[in-house]
Amino acid sequence: MQRLLFPPLKALMGRQYLRLLARRAAPRAQCDCIRCPLRPGQYSTISEVALQSGRGTVSLPSKAAERVVGRWLLVCSGTVAGAVILGGVTRLTESGLSMVDWHLIKEMKPPTSQEEWEAEFQRYQQFPEFKILNHDMTLAEFKFIWYMEYSHRMWGRLVGLAYILPAAYFWRKGWLSRGMKGRVLALCGLVCFQGLLGWYMVKSGLEEKPDAHDIPRVSQYRLAAHLGSALVLYCASLWTSLSLLLPPHKLPETRQLLRLRRFAHGTAGLVFLTALSGAFVAGLDAGLVYNSFPKMGESWIPEDLFTFSPILRNVFENPTMVQFDHRILGITSVTAITVLYFFSRRIPLPRRTKMAAMTLLALAYAQVGLGISTLLMYVPTPLAATHQSGSLALLTSALWLMNELRRVPK
Repeated sequence: MQRLLFPPLKALMGRQYLRLLARRAAPRAQCDCIRCPLRPGQYSTISEVALQSGRGTVSLPSKAAERVVGRWLLVCSGTVAGAVILGGVTRLTESGLSMVDWHLIKEMKPPTSQEEWEAEFQRYQQFPEFKILNHDMTLAEFKFIWYMEYSHRMWGRLVGLAYILPAAYFWRKGWLSRGMKGRVLALCGLVCFQGLLGWYMVKSGLEEKPDAHDIPRVSQYRLAAHLGSALVLYCASLWTSLSLLLPPHKLPETRQLLRLRRFAHGTAGLVFLTALSGAFVAGLDAGLVYNSFPKMGESWIPEDLFTFSPILRNVFENPTMVQFDHRILGITSVTAITVLYFFSRRIPLPRRTKMAAMTLLALAYAQVGLGISTLLMYVPTPLAATHQSGSLALLTSALWLMNELRRVPK
């Protein structure tokens, strides 16, 4: 038995492990796990060698599987970031209501003939946006906004495939731990929910509102929910991928480090809230009122902050209050990030952690500059899209710093 088994293993393991294998040799119906050091650059844990019916089946090493899953989720978070950016451009170009129905498969094929385009344009003409805002729109102009919304929807389908297909493959291969299976199921479920929420948002802009005197637009509440769920999906995917790919630092659990970690968590939450408030700014076109800084018009606090009744409505429906809140949140965020950075300098931290803190500070001031410029220039589309993308970059760096400061499980 040993003569038949040892020669093929000798090249893999070396002579010094033959005695160990001989003691652990089992019948063919059983399986045995063997651990041995490999060459430099390889993983320290090799896969199980299962001897079943005379055939060996090799599974991927656990650390190799973690790196594969981590890279996959990093790519997935990148696709979600692309969807958020493309969605922002779609909103800025007022293209989101150009496709007036939703079909998972049917709408994947765009119109190709002149007759199909004219039929699509006629469907659009039956809804409030054309009747009130775009009644003089030409077919060529309609094609532009239609392709913008079409690109956003197709990108959303790409995001879904990027999550679901690899997840099924990794699950079948056994590369997901029990805890990771739960996370992956939650992420895939959130992707599906995000698609349904997007159509629910669009429907709010297609409804007839006889009592409304404003231009047709989607509900700012549904827009915020759509953006918020996308940000949650992005943060969860990015956090999981960073946890799998970046080796944790074994930092001494001092009182200063605990305070820094809590401060970093609170700052990241503030950055998330500021980005979410931007959905209300976009939904109400609040960037087009009071295009001055630091004052709002001639005063620090405008008189029409509490126009609506009850007072709570102003926070979500009054464009003046919405812009005022976004300003306050932005200033508070950059102040907190500045304090966080100087606090981190008082603690001995690894180089990678210091780089994360410095990146967060630089992006915070760049984002403030972009926001002020966007406001003063009356929200030009390229600058506004860059500002929206900057919020995602700032949130990314905040998550990176949080991940660098995470507690190592014992």
